[in-house]
Amino acid sequence: YDVLQKKPQLPLDPSFSNLISRIAPYMTFRQISYVLNSSGRPSNHWQPFDLKRLRYVYSVKKKVQEISESYGGLSFLPQSFFVSIFLGEATRSSLRAPMDIVAENHVKPEAADHTKRTVLSKLRRHRLEGSSRLTEEDNEGFVMSPASRVASLSNLHLQHEQPRLASKYNSSSGVEDLLGDSLLGPQDVAILLQAGLTSVMKGSTVVQLNQRMLLDLMASQPRTFAIAVLAELGTPGSQGVPRALTSALMAFIEMDQSSFKPAHRIDIHNLLESWLPGLKIPRRDDYLAGGRWARQSYYDAIFGVSVSILDLAEVYSGLKLRIQRVRHSNESDPVPGPKEESFLTGVETSSDEFHNNANSKLATSINAAKEKIATADDLGKSAVFELKSSGKPSKECASCASAISAYKKAFAACAQVLSLDKNAFQAHWFKSFFRRNYDALMVKSVYDNVIEDVDNVRIWMDALRRGSSLRSTVPVCDGLESNYPRSILDDLDKVFSPISSTQGENSFITNPFFACPEKQKEQDIVDAIIAALFYDPSEREFIANDPLVRLLIPNDPGNYNFTIITAMGVITEGKKGRELEKAVERLKKKKRGVVTVRADTGTARSVDYNANKIEEAVEQAVKLGRPYGLVGYSQGCANEFNFESLMLSGTPDQQKLLISSETGLICRQLLFSAANGSVHGPAGEAKAHQLITMSEDFFKYQQGYFSRAFISSTLNIINDILDSAAFQKFMGGAQSFFPDALKAFWREAQHMSHIPTCVLRGVLEQHTTPESLEMISNLLSKQSGSRLHDSQVHVYDAVGHPIYVKNRNGRILKNCDMGGAIQRTHHWSPLSEEVEYVKTNKDVQQASFDCAKDRHIFPFCDVNARFGIIGYAPGNEKTF
Repeated sequence: YDVLQKKPQLPLDPSFSNLISRIAPYMTFRQISYVLNSSGRPSNHWQPFDLKRLRYVYSVKKKVQEISESYGGLSFLPQSFFVSIFLGEATRSSLRAPMDIVAENHVKPEAADHTKRTVLSKLRRHRLEGSSRLTEEDNEGFVMSPASRVASLSNLHLQHEQPRLASKYNSSSGVEDLLGDSLLGPQDVAILLQAGLTSVMKGSTVVQLNQRMLLDLMASQPRTFAIAVLAELGTPGSQGVPRALTSALMAFIEMDQSSFKPAHRIDIHNLLESWLPGLKIPRRDDYLAGGRWARQSYYDAIFGVSVSILDLAEVYSGLKLRIQRVRHSNESDPVPGPKEESFLTGVETSSDEFHNNANSKLATSINAAKEKIATADDLGKSAVFELKSSGKPSKECASCASAISAYKKAFAACAQVLSLDKNAFQAHWFKSFFRRNYDALMVKSVYDNVIEDVDNVRIWMDALRRGSSLRSTVPVCDGLESNYPRSILDDLDKVFSPISSTQGENSFITNPFFACPEKQKEQDIVDAIIAALFYDPSEREFIANDPLVRLLIPNDPGNYNFTIITAMGVITEGKKGRELEKAVERLKKKKRGVVTVRADTGTARSVDYNANKIEEAVEQAVKLGRPYGLVGYSQGCANEFNFESLMLSGTPDQQKLLISSETGLICRQLLFSAANGSVHGPAGEAKAHQLITMSEDFFKYQQGYFSRAFISSTLNIINDILDSAAFQKFMGGAQSFFPDALKAFWREAQHMSHIPTCVLRGVLEQHTTPESLEMISNLLSKQSGSRLHDSQVHVYDAVGHPIYVKNRNGRILKNCDMGGAIQRTHHWSPLSEEVEYVKTNKDVQQASFDCAKDRHIFPFCDVNARFGIIGYAPGNEKTF
């Protein structure tokens, strides 16, 4: 990108032009689009041959991109005919250069050395020699078959004797052997193969010819190209998942070739073994009853091959990342941090030198901010003492007004520090003050909902208070429920006894505290909220003693200059979803004028697919001319982390979506984050694997009772299910829960260091567990050996930085993680209308789904506005 943007008036160097066209098939569609349309380069700056190749690759990738999300169903019956139109041309064009070399050397096909053949021609010759029924007429017909005209020509042996296209690309033979000369990249070929494998017309001649042309293309390229295609099968473009590749590989091995004569069919096993030296491809018949490996699992054998393929494809993965991702720093580079700490650690001097440096505007601002925080805390403690002794609300207390004014001056001083050093919030003193404000605003959000009687928050708080008051007698430990005294758990069941029909739906609460907040003292309500809402005793004590919490300090009125981009969980309706619907509506119309754009993420889709949908939402949001923040829920957190990483390592246009000072990313909010995966992922994978192998053993036993035709039909149905588009897309979505895929993601991810991350995480207790989550909650407790989770994600995993991968980017995100107190809640806390169909009488009695929705986003917006990260809209600037 630097070369393209440098000296835009001068033509490109021919070697650079050749290099770009050479690697074009391995680039993303967005990259090629930028190179051709957005780089500002006229066509005469490129070499004619290179420009033609780039434009052709662009058109092919555009068509493949359309197919990638639209295959595998009855509605796509004509797709195979459309594919055949451009596939034949693409495969012929890919082999045009080697044929030109043949013409230059005047080598006639019939004079070629038959001992040097392509992989496919060798396999076919082996089959021809072993067939006693083969005739000369068959052989001639075979040579002239549509699928074999491209890769079965005998003159292709020349590609192994000399570097192909050396006169045009000036590349080393090693690079040539790695890249090949195909106009279709490995990911493109994998998508087209997958479309054919999942087609409802597998027996169609057109579909089979398409598959044959793709196989011919793979066989004509270096072996590494074929390995790359196999690694991309199942989840093209994503991190390889052995489970998905296993399903795709089983269908690939059993590829339908009924349209070809028996002598002209390819032995897929031998073909794969020629690409994968040292690996033996299992044959299904050997694993059926009566076979040589009948006691072993065919699925296990294919799974082992899949793992080996992904291991062999590590070189390709590194090459793809090198081509598609921009690396802004090396692993050995220092981690960006606040200038204050960088000064102290980089210079051997006393800690007072930085703070006492009168010439440093930043040092002066930091000292002033610390002094104002200390002054405000002193005034706040005095004000809290008066509040408790007088029983007055904070608005009627004179000392409270002075403390609130002092705190607002401290906010302004911190905002001044951030304006001078965008990483200043990572300093220990700043992060501590930021976290205190976030927790204080969390309490204030719930307090406002109670006072304003928003939704059913009063009912929820009373139910939460009754359950937590009894739960407080239960020791907090990281053990299973069976370790607790049964008498206490029995008492908890009595707290929520069934209501009578004459009492009404919500009258089960005896002597409600929050039902009439006007009858309660302000500080008593605050105490009740803290005791009921927060899980950890040490956090409850700290929050209860914090003057920031007691004073219930609001932000100044006015609209925020801010847009929220939401990405919801693994099960979502995308932009039509209703998660936090009423909360975002209140945030826009009644409070702060914040517009929320819902990303059209899909249910059980891959993180790359969802990241593209988030990109579309961001492109829509930047048209408003405002900075934006990312709000992720569950798997949506992984999707948003992936979006940020892809944009930061993408084209200059994509990078601008993040780093723009006027419309870029400024903050993150993670709700019950699954970005570190969940124990449900590996546990579910192990169970699924065992279920498949057990089912396989069951069907082997049934072979003695059913005909071979019936068994073959059953196996075909199973193959169709495992390789269906829906199943493959589901596997792509499930990969965000698998440790291997997450490690690969976090290993290569890049994120900005000046973006604060707020976190909301929860722990389930008996009185906060919806009945529909009881089983999955118990499963997670048994699987992880801990009850500290929200039914889906463990509390130690639901943080704003990677836990299981330690690298430079992980340290950056850890510095940006501002945290948040653990709450008594469940994973479905943001949901309401979406879970109406699973709500039970017990859920109504516990008010499980009536929790305060505003607390998921209001404190996040307010705390960032309080420190100047989110600005006020023009005409609503705050003053202190």
